[in-house]
Amino acid sequence: MSRLVFGLSVLLGALHVRDIRWARFAVAFLAIDLVGYWPGSLAQRRTRGRIAPLYHHLYNFTHNWLTLGLAAAAWVGASGPEWAMLALPLHLSIDRGLLGNREKPVDRPFEVRA
Repeated sequence: MSRLVFGLSVLLGALHVRDIRWARFAVAFLAIDLVGYWPGSLAQRRTRGRIAPLYHHLYNFTHNWLTLGLAAAAWVGASGPEWAMLALPLHLSIDRGLLGNREKPVDRPFEVRA
């Protein structure tokens, strides 16, 4: 499903490339990782042991279809519909479908290092 969402997002983005507000697209695309990924990644790099489960929960919350759907609905409610919101399904479909990232269980390391 993620690859289908990715393809549809890319297609819609290509068809509406002139209608996308790119600064808003970038904010929406990056905010997911600024809140959900980077804090946990930095915490794990700073310690050799376990990190707080909060980091796993933040990642799972921000990398969730329901959460992003609600965020898009709130955005639309606040400023109206816009093509910049393609950033949300694009981000998650890249993470899930192309990169293979899944939920982060609290009983495992936040990142697996080779």
